[in-house]
Amino acid sequence: MRFKPLFVGLLIGVASVAQAREPSRLPVLEPTAPQAEAALLSAQFLERYAYRPVPLDDALSIKIMNKYIKSLDPDRMLFTQADIESFAKQSKKLDDAIVDKNLKIPFSMFDIYNQRVTERMTYARSLLKDGFDFTVQEDYPLSREDAPWAKTEEQANELWRKRVKSDWLRLKLADQDDAKIRDTLDKRYKNILDRVDTYKGDDVFQSFMAAFTTAVDPHTDYFSAKASAEFDISMKLSLVGIGAVLQERDGYTTIRELVAGGPAQLSGKLAVGDRIIGVGQGEEGSIKEVVGTRLDEVVQMIRGEVGSVVRLDILPADAGNASGHRVISLVRDKVSLEKQAAKKSVVPVKLGDRTLKIGVIALPTFYEDFDARRNGDKDYRSASRDVEKLLGELKQEQVDGIVVDLRDNGGGSLTEAIDLTGLFTGKGPVVQQRNAAGKVEVESDNIAAPVWDGPLGVLINRGSASASEIFAAAIQDYGRGVIVGDPSFGKGTVQTVVDLDKVAGKQEPELGQLKLTIAQFFRIDGGTTQLRGVTPDIATPGVLDPKTLGESSYDNALPWTTIKPAKYSKLGDMAGLVPQLESRHEARVKDDKDYQRFVADVVELKAEREKKTISLNEAERRKEMAAAAAKLKARQDEGGDVLPKDDGLQANERSLSANLALENARKNAKDVLQTEAAAIVADVADLAPGKQRAAR
Repeated sequence: MRFKPLFVGLLIGVASVAQAREPSRLPVLEPTAPQAEAALLSAQFLERYAYRPVPLDDALSIKIMNKYIKSLDPDRMLFTQADIESFAKQSKKLDDAIVDKNLKIPFSMFDIYNQRVTERMTYARSLLKDGFDFTVQEDYPLSREDAPWAKTEEQANELWRKRVKSDWLRLKLADQDDAKIRDTLDKRYKNILDRVDTYKGDDVFQSFMAAFTTAVDPHTDYFSAKASAEFDISMKLSLVGIGAVLQERDGYTTIRELVAGGPAQLSGKLAVGDRIIGVGQGEEGSIKEVVGTRLDEVVQMIRGEVGSVVRLDILPADAGNASGHRVISLVRDKVSLEKQAAKKSVVPVKLGDRTLKIGVIALPTFYEDFDARRNGDKDYRSASRDVEKLLGELKQEQVDGIVVDLRDNGGGSLTEAIDLTGLFTGKGPVVQQRNAAGKVEVESDNIAAPVWDGPLGVLINRGSASASEIFAAAIQDYGRGVIVGDPSFGKGTVQTVVDLDKVAGKQEPELGQLKLTIAQFFRIDGGTTQLRGVTPDIATPGVLDPKTLGESSYDNALPWTTIKPAKYSKLGDMAGLVPQLESRHEARVKDDKDYQRFVADVVELKAEREKKTISLNEAERRKEMAAAAAKLKARQDEGGDVLPKDDGLQANERSLSANLALENARKNAKDVLQTEAAAIVADVADLAPGKQRAAR
């Protein structure tokens, strides 16, 4: 998905110490010979074997430079215009530097980065002495990724004055007194500044290589030897933790991925992009702020014994740096296959004087017990096997239709996606795959007859990616079922991992691993799922932001294209039913209060996303809080769904209506959209009773 898994060196938070250290005392990091060798070997592989080969030339060099700068200073708060002009003079030299095995340019840039962090953080901390005037009318930009860099020290100081003032106001709105605020921010800024001393050459190299590889392709990655060894242990908290893949982004520990079946995913309280700003142990333990803390240290704080409680202070993904946060509690647990498994339920749908039963199968990932299968266990668990069993149970319950819920299913086993498709289509092609040489292979399922041939719907959202898109696209191309939701992620490429040490004949791990794109998926109708994803037949509002999540959010994603269609026969004319289904859907949701509340939350959330600034005037912010509280009370008074009182949300922190809208939208989306998808499938059963009925 969108975030790079092992990008370690970036902060843009807010930090400083009482006295500025001398630049000469800053750590000086130097590249090593193995790092230079790894960079060159990676470049050679990407030129020769990538699906879309990109020559290592001046054009790529400029892209690498721009991505490296953006990774170090994403909000343009650290570097000066003079720094950028200096870097620009070397922007066409990175390609030659890689070929010459001389990586001094990116390392020298990182030295300047450390120097700017020291300067900016020192100034930021100095502002804590006098405090701020919150009666003046000032705004703070929520994002500066396209803003100009400061040309003078005065401009830089003004940027950081507002940044620190914004941080102070957020804590003030949470009813912290001035002494507590000073202490909290002082520790936060010192954390970030102290990290300058902890960076190692491997951190710099990893950051540079992330810029290099993503300049080639958004899903191409490099993992240093150290990063490769530590990834599963330190970054993926799926053994005994919360079940989340974390990464550092802009000084915050950020949720990169939720592991299906993990405590975080099952709780429904976390989403990709949420930022962890504090960690507490147990139900009553104090929460320690972790903004600016190294990722590996935060990971150790979150991990713990099975059954123990960890409390996380969260800034939502869609909230600005100054908006409301919430505290959630999670019980640490191991992520087992059982908790990832497909689950079924039955939703009753009233149609006139009849009540139809629609079975819903929620599938969080395309899992497969590879070890059991490899060991010859005939009863090994897998997504398609479990769904087949659930279909049998639902047929015994005499359901009238099936919804397969693939929301936030990021993919998994390609084989399972193919086998799952066969349960509903029978024997035939499912997906096409084209490699770098242009050779196309058609992947098919060989099941003699479908297990379920009755009315079918597939529910997707922006978080549905890869294998999910392959399944949904095949169902749509065959005309086998109706696709409901918002457009899927759009990842239609295939990656493989190359062990550079094995390639170079190294006996010890030195060079790391390269993940590169080697092929592309295509639908059986000839189009690709790349970039555009799967477009639903019946569109519903989406909570996730397509501008920041999805293939189209990458500036160098592979384009959408087509190849020759595979040989297949339509199994139904679902497209012909869509106008009637859409008409019924619109008439139904128009009078559905729960659905309309959800729509209103999404509309408000989208409006808040468009805001460019946040007020630094205390009275205005408290007015916003009061309006949000009034909205919450109104919803309670009308008997609508609201957040439970004990969910850890801090009432006085509802400083932006976006926070409330986001929370309600996340909470309500599951039931509201699933219920409506079931109703749409019931309409399919009603409109085409003779064409798509289950064999019983």
